[in-house]
Amino acid sequence: MAETTTTTVKTLSQGSTGSRDVDLSKLGDKVLYRTLKEAVVMYQANRRQGTRSTKTRKEVAGSGRKPYRQKHTGRARAGSFQSPIWRGGGVVFGPRPRDFHYQLPRKMKRAALRSALLGKFLDGQVVVVEDLPREKPSTKQAFSLLKAAGAEKSALLVMLDHDPVVLKSFRNIPKVDVRRLADLNAFDVLRRRFLLVTPEVLENLAAGRIHGPAREEVSHG
Repeated sequence: MAETTTTTVKTLSQGSTGSRDVDLSKLGDKVLYRTLKEAVVMYQANRRQGTRSTKTRKEVAGSGRKPYRQKHTGRARAGSFQSPIWRGGGVVFGPRPRDFHYQLPRKMKRAALRSALLGKFLDGQVVVVEDLPREKPSTKQAFSLLKAAGAEKSALLVMLDHDPVVLKSFRNIPKVDVRRLADLNAFDVLRRRFLLVTPEVLENLAAGRIHGPAREEVSHG
């Protein structure tokens, strides 16, 4: 249970750090761990390709004749080269292509997103950044910003709108993702340790304007 509805987040602007108080009342009063767990399991299941496959005895190559005569060989009876007990034969109850995709109710996914964000705020893992590359892509500038925020090893940058310059600046840095606020989900938030947000995104989060994921599945990556 959260003891207070406000918290202090770190701000990074023009190379200097500061702090800012944020009202968390719109994100709920506690972290819903069970809801978070169910949402993460769903998103991970939706990432599975489900393309594993084995051949059954009717699919493996081979002749249809009997391997050897029925009696007087001293061996067990055998009627097919495709038998699972033979080398190169079919597989019994092996994996087959299947779809692991399923969906939780929209309200539950939004509750999971609010809880994930609330947890990041309460753990002090949210940083407000302003010095993003705007004129041209610069991975060097992006990494310097992450290092100044102490989030160079694992971070999620949340933007209000799509910005190709920012995306190109951060996309080559390992374990750093860039998402729009409208595309955000609980799995994205929990996957990385630090949450970097722009001032516009912070205002939306503080006001409770969380619209849930625009796409229902998490992209492979």
